[in-house]
Amino acid sequence: MAYTIDINCDLGEGVGNDAQLMPYLSSCNIACGGHAGNDATMKETIRLALANDVKIGAHPSFPDRENFGRTEMDLPNNELTTIIIGQVMRLKILVEKAGGRLHHVKPHGALYNMAAVNDSTAEAVLDAMAPFDKNLVLYVPFGSVIAKKALERKQPIKYEAFADRNYNDDLTLVSRKLDNAVMEDPALITAHVVRMVKDKKVKTINENLATIEAGTFCVHGDNPHAVGIVSQLAENLKKFSVGIE
Repeated sequence: MAYTIDINCDLGEGVGNDAQLMPYLSSCNIACGGHAGNDATMKETIRLALANDVKIGAHPSFPDRENFGRTEMDLPNNELTTIIIGQVMRLKILVEKAGGRLHHVKPHGALYNMAAVNDSTAEAVLDAMAPFDKNLVLYVPFGSVIAKKALERKQPIKYEAFADRNYNDDLTLVSRKLDNAVMEDPALITAHVVRMVKDKKVKTINENLATIEAGTFCVHGDNPHAVGIVSQLAENLKKFSVGIE
């Protein structure tokens, strides 16, 4: 293949489609108790990932099960860092007990979005990476505050883009409160991804082209059409010489 990308998905969130999604993924982000998940769901998702040779990542969030981690929280930096470390460590222990290795960390929901634009939140997330293996990768959006700070700290990162989300002109995601936030047509999603891979451009909600870089692309597991989207995307990408690994 002329191009290769990683396809990731947020799993272990109680949606019930993890087993169907896993064969089409190359990495996954497992909820580790903040917005969703418990030891039982983590163990089962780890088992599925190892069986399908899918790289395992931690998906920490604000401690906010009521709102699925999608509401911003104002926490002191040291408290937020401690919360994130606790969630990541919880998953890491279970992964290693199962004979696997923790590959990456991807913040969830409001934590991800805040770290992209807010200095303090970005610092808290990066501080939480410090106790772990120096090769542990952090998934971050291109051009974001956390990406820039991570590069300054020499923290390994992988730029992430969203296969099934529309973008604003400033590369922030269109709010989920709006009807056009989430994409569901596999053909449009394929075109969206291929443009980002080959041209390093994304067509924004205002029909403008913005520069973007990404090595990993997320399909949201809680999208009701997620299995159909990711299976069709994997098949369609082959036609454009884009492989998944």
